[in-house]
Amino acid sequence: MAKDNDRLDLFRKVEKELKYTRFIHTMGVTFTATSLAACYGGDVRKAEMAGLLHDCAKYLPLPEMRKICAGAGLALTPMEEESAALLHSKAGSVLASTRYGVDDPEITDAIRYHTTGRPGMTLLEKIIFVADYIEPGRSQAPDLPRLRKLAFEDLDGALLLILKDTLAYLHSTDKEIDSMTQKTYNYYINKDEEDGDV
Repeated sequence: MAKDNDRLDLFRKVEKELKYTRFIHTMGVTFTATSLAACYGGDVRKAEMAGLLHDCAKYLPLPEMRKICAGAGLALTPMEEESAALLHSKAGSVLASTRYGVDDPEITDAIRYHTTGRPGMTLLEKIIFVADYIEPGRSQAPDLPRLRKLAFEDLDGALLLILKDTLAYLHSTDKEIDSMTQKTYNYYINKDEEDGDV
């Protein structure tokens, strides 16, 4: 893991490359992710790194995101091809390695799946996914006070509720739903039913 000087340099580099509002969001995600990692026995430094870099590709033009993913051999769905909101996660996972020197697949996968989730997520992937949704600067999502409390009591429960709220929002706006988000929700709702939690 990065030494303290390298760590501070990375914070400065990310700050310079993001819009200020996005950097504030990034710091909120980083803080929330490290707190969740400490709560659930995860690796705090990995959570910090993944939180810091989760949106590192956010402001790249869509053609550049496609090029980065193609260069890394990442397959894209037709929906990802046309959506920066989806594609920045995959492009960011590549940039974390190529631009920021992250060689830990656990961190790059957490960046890659922070928008859609995936079935069978690791602890770090869950932490970044949830932290991105509940960080202190967020205010628009429904039921945030309950979710913020739940996240520190039942991470899977918070994950499932976020997926449910996200899908409900997309249905209400008639926006197309990414297949991975739906697969992730189906996986965790079925897992909860099998565990007798629903």
